[in-house]
Amino acid sequence: MAKRAVAGFRDKTSTSGRSHSKVIKMVKSDTGSYIFQEEMVLNDLVQDHLKK
Repeated sequence: MAKRAVAGFRDKTSTSGRSHSKVIKMVKSDTGSYIFQEEMVLNDLVQDHLKK
């Protein structure tokens, strides 16, 4: 049977569930190639983060 690794960033005192989302953004580097930036962002700020 295959193993699955799941990472969660939950506030132990909060009952609202997951409060963060993993955002993967493709960004053009100085050399012209594309790189992927991964960040953990609060759910409320995901759309603002992607607009940057």
